[in-house]
Amino acid sequence: MTAIGMMSGTSLDGVDVALIETDGERVTAFGPTGYRPYTDDERGLLREALAEAVNLTRRDARPGVIGKAEHAVTMAHADAVTSFLARNGVGREDIDIVGFHGQTVLHRPAQRLTVQIGDADALAKAIRVPVMHDFRAADVAAGGQGAPFVPAYHRALAQSLGRDGPTCVVNIGGVSNVTYIDGADTLIACDTGPGNALLDDFMLRTTGEPFDRDGRLAEQGHPDASWIASALKHPFFALPPPKSLDRNDFASLVLPDRPPADGAATLTAFTAAAIARIVPLLPKAPERWIVAGGGARNPIMLEMLREKCAPAAVERADALGWSIDAMEAQAFGYLAARGLKGLPLSYPATTGVPVPMTGGVVARP
Repeated sequence: MTAIGMMSGTSLDGVDVALIETDGERVTAFGPTGYRPYTDDERGLLREALAEAVNLTRRDARPGVIGKAEHAVTMAHADAVTSFLARNGVGREDIDIVGFHGQTVLHRPAQRLTVQIGDADALAKAIRVPVMHDFRAADVAAGGQGAPFVPAYHRALAQSLGRDGPTCVVNIGGVSNVTYIDGADTLIACDTGPGNALLDDFMLRTTGEPFDRDGRLAEQGHPDASWIASALKHPFFALPPPKSLDRNDFASLVLPDRPPADGAATLTAFTAAAIARIVPLLPKAPERWIVAGGGARNPIMLEMLREKCAPAAVERADALGWSIDAMEAQAFGYLAARGLKGLPLSYPATTGVPVPMTGGVVARP
């Protein structure tokens, strides 16, 4: 089956696109990948929508700016797919399914509420390909966390390596999440804490830059160990997996006034420390960590993670031939193929659902 997956994550940077060949269990081939950045106006609209979404009580409500943001998200994804197909010489008729995650604006699983904006029906008509969407709804309705949702894909990738011993695959996006894999039977997953969200917001607020490119600012600063220790007392970090977060769950954490370099260093170190805090909650200490997402491109964050996770190896996903940037997009192509076959997308130890669950809804042109 030929699937295209798309992901617009909590970092609000843009739309990742990826083509994969899969039977819903194994990944038989990686296809091309692409990226369509959000414009400054689109990103600003999404930030407004995130601020407004805290007032939502229904997952289908699209009041005011949230409705405008949904239209922008839908058109951005349509543009991303159309450009991707043209650039790579792929015909629409060659695509069996498109996996469309949408843009998360609110995630409150305790209230059985998760909201991803994006009009799948409009998207399917625009690109003239079937679109699977609404991946998380069934999981949350059944009492699951609805996140993270990529562990089944991480397991398929990890099993292709043929390595023994426990492995963690980490995605450091706006929120960080981890998948723990040990053999064919053990699959555990959860969000671990803020990924790049706090750091990106700090960078935009203090320097006008959207993120700390290559960790250059953090490299010049000194982490505030006492602030990090205090932040790690947040009750979330003591909870066992599965557990998940909204992008803004740690937004109330405020750094005292300090030079921007020290702030960037502190928030970078906090992300690494938060990821490492999952280790005591796992059955065994991981022997290796494989890192994807925007954080994998931050050498200072990786250095801090290596220090926190020693003696385990920490390596970037691209060292294994995996994609750093498009892994979650690939995952939603893979999940779309699984959904078409009625295979499980989430499990009791990944989201807390009572039984393995499939999900997704297909919109047709």
